[in-house]
Amino acid sequence: MYITITAQKLGSTYSPSSADFVDYLGKENQGMEEGNENMEYFFNQYHDQISAEEVVREIDDNTAKLEKSEPRFYSITINPSKYELKALDNPNLDLKRYTRELMKDYVASFNREINGRPVSIDDIKYYAKIEHQRTFKGTDKQIRENQPYATKILQLKHNIEKMENGTLKGNIKKMERRIKKLERQAPHQQNGQRIVQDMVKAGSQSHIHIVMSRKDASNSFSLSPGSKYKASDIELNGQIVRRGFNRDLFFDKAEKTFDRTFGYQRSFTEKYSSRKEFINNPRMYFNSLMRLPTNEKTIAFKLLRESGLPIMGSIPFNKAQVALKVFNKLRQGLEVAIKSSSIGI
Repeated sequence: MYITITAQKLGSTYSPSSADFVDYLGKENQGMEEGNENMEYFFNQYHDQISAEEVVREIDDNTAKLEKSEPRFYSITINPSKYELKALDNPNLDLKRYTRELMKDYVASFNREINGRPVSIDDIKYYAKIEHQRTFKGTDKQIRENQPYATKILQLKHNIEKMENGTLKGNIKKMERRIKKLERQAPHQQNGQRIVQDMVKAGSQSHIHIVMSRKDASNSFSLSPGSKYKASDIELNGQIVRRGFNRDLFFDKAEKTFDRTFGYQRSFTEKYSSRKEFINNPRMYFNSLMRLPTNEKTIAFKLLRESGLPIMGSIPFNKAQVALKVFNKLRQGLEVAIKSSSIGI
């Protein structure tokens, strides 16, 4: 389970409205007529088939007393792994049900009170949407490692154009054969084709986008999951004031809620607690890994290989001790890789 929390982008080049972001979330509906059975609508805790227009209106009108430098909304992206998706009977219905349970975990992670009581699900204003496709981005490993081939192919195509208009001499057929060879040699392929930017990823890619107002449903209180305060109590004007959002608690609850809801048996490497241990104490992480039963260890190494992290093969270890020096050398790059595709803000 990969979950990210992102604040609204601010600055002179970005609109203060949520319209652009909401419009982006409607990309899979483009070209569909109203009423198409494949059209995905927004939903919240109690209602389905909410229009994009209503989402923009509700988010943009719920910004009382916010400064220009403060985000008007936040977004959460929930990315189940392919293994988690296999545990679902009906991705649409199941992910919608999970979202509604997840948002209960979200409000429970605020160290805040509204009118003397904890924040409840009815205090927040959120809208969610399920998407079923993902495309390759320029930052993806497949695109980066295919780029040298893409550059050579593009140059060859430019040369062919010059030959066709007479500004360059050469053998067009020879260059076309060279292009075909480079297409085959590119290390990352999908369905027999070189993976390129914006290509739709194969397989089940269902995930959830959530947009939520910075202000509570009454437009009176600010609720920021991006608060720099994890969860603490301070004295203000002689009174104890609770503040902050406990991200660790939210991420841990989100994982446990999925497992409980769908009876999912989570492996060691899939656990949020394991990911934290990997970043904070790699030696302890790999010692824990090596103590797993053989079948669980096999699954763990398989998942690590699939993650693309350079953990297997080049790293020496024995039964007594993981080669900590090597792991520490890799740690910086691994931390970036994990944070870019895992739970974080």
